[in-house]
Formats: sequence, C-alpha cells, structure tokens
Amino acid sequence: GGGTGMPSVLRGLKTYTANITAIVTVADDGGSSGRLRREMGLLPPGDFRNNLAALSEAEEIAQRLFQYRFPEGTGLRGHAFGNLYLAAMAGVTGSFEQGLLMSNRVLAVRGRGLPSTLELVQLLADVQDEDGRIERIYGESLIPKLGRGRRIRRVYLEPDDPKAYPEAIKAILNADMIIAGPGSLYTSVIPNLLVPEITEAIAAARAVKVYVCNIATQPGETDGYDVHDHLAALENHANRKLFHFVLANDHIPRQPPAGEGSEWVRLPEERHGGYRLVTADLQDRERPWRHDPEKMGRALMEILGENR
Repeated sequence: GGGTGMPSVLRGLKTYTANITAIVTVADDGGSSGRLRREMGLLPPGDFRNNLAALSEAEEIAQRLFQYRFPEGTGLRGHAFGNLYLAAMAGVTGSFEQGLLMSNRVLAVRGRGLPSTLELVQLLADVQDEDGRIERIYGESLIPKLGRGRRIRRVYLEPDDPKAYPEAIKAILNADMIIAGPGSLYTSVIPNLLVPEITEAIAAARAVKVYVCNIATQPGETDGYDVHDHLAALENHANRKLFHFVLANDHIPRQPPAGEGSEWVRLPEERHGGYRLVTADLQDRERPWRHDPEKMGRALMEILGENR
C-alpha cells in the first residue's frame, strides 16, 4: 500500500507481532517526495517515512519528527524531515535500498518497510469524462485531482513490466497473512499489483489473503463505489482473483464524512462469490472516515486465527 492507510494497519498489528513487512508503492511524484525524486533520482521517500514512523517503537516522537515540515529556508521549505533523513541515509549507505534497510534498524521498528520495485516508475490513468471521452493522465499526484463526473477506467505503470524487489517477493511467499489496503485504491493499493511478480507471488502464496476496504470514498478516484466495486477494480487490474476475505466497516454514521464529495462506502446489496465478506465497526471515533488501528488489528488477527 501507500503512506496513509497502511500505517493504520501497521499500528494495529505491531502490538501482536514484530514479524511485519510493509511493501510500499513507489509511484509517488508529488510534494517533497516528488522534488527529491526529480532532483536526486531517489525512490520517493514519503510513503516509507509514514510507514517506518508507524512501526517505530518510539512512534510518538518518530511521528512528530518524521512528519515535521520546514516552514522556511531556501531549498528546505516544504520538505518533511523524514524524507530528508531517508535521502541522507541513501547517500551515507550508497543506495536508497541500503539506506532503507539501515533505517529499519536505526529506528528500532517492529517489522520492516520494503519497496515493491527499485525502478522509478510513473503511474498513468485512463480517465473517462461524462461524454464518454477517454483521456490519459500522467503522474500519480494529478490523478486524484480529476474531480467529480470523471471516472478512472484503468491505471498503468511506465515502464509496464518493472522487476519486483526480491526481498518483497520472499516476504510475500513466506507470509501467514497478506493484507492489501486500506488506502487510495488507484494510486496506493493497485500500483503494487501492477508489478507482475508481486501479483504472481500473492497468487502463489499459501497465506490468508485479506483486502481491507476503505471506510469512505475518495473524490476523483472512487465516487459512488461500494465495497464490491473496490475489490472488483483491484482484481480487474490484477487479472485474477487474489483475496479470500474482504474486511469492511459496518458502522455508518448519519453525518457525511469530512471532505467535499466523499461518501461512506456501502456494503454490497447482493452477495458476490469468490470471497468472504467480514464486517465490523472499524471507525476511528475522532476521524470516522479513517480506520481505528486497534479495531482493525483485532479484526485481522481474528480472521487469521480462525483460518490458519
């Protein structure tokens, strides 16, 4: 996944085990990450920053430090400290890969973060407007800005056959449970499945496989989607069925979620074959459009315990 939904999963699971691997998408091209990617040729560090902070034993201070953005300074303004830290570690160790592996140790994380690929991939999207015309959008940061009335038909990586990071493949094949989501469906979750070896490894793995559906729709990406629509988009891009279980929120408040145009993701009105739908109250009480890490971790461990 990416850097928003996956940290909630990691926070929920790290109280149960330190044997966690976060496989992070590398298509981000916006903000501080995009600047470092363009200027230094690095994999975008932002999503790694968020996930390493979530796994850190000293999460509170790590979160504050890694998320700190410099408010001023030529060249520094807008950069997150955690992104600069990972860029520095890449320089010290000789590569982003080695810098990330060293950071896993230095930050005393319960688990590790790995890239899905070491290639500098770009995310593209075919988008259909209300008149049926298709336009191709280049760049992960531009895709969510489409606005209502336009629908994403498909996303792609360029190059379209990036080589998977070998340690990520090994982690997938050895996993007891594989979890996709939550997070931005087309720009955070699906991109990892566009790395062919990643999808092949998930299909081959003997693990319990769970897709955690978002609680609220994301304007410009999933307008009007119910739970099944999320899974269908994911598996259409993977060109196969991958997940045994779908974990979805069943507590729908009366008030709409925060964010213009966002709606609560509905449970499917009809039963669909091929997966088991597991529902629970997964909402964070302070930010009900987000998952509560403790609730989600508990629900995931129950699924694992009942289906080993």
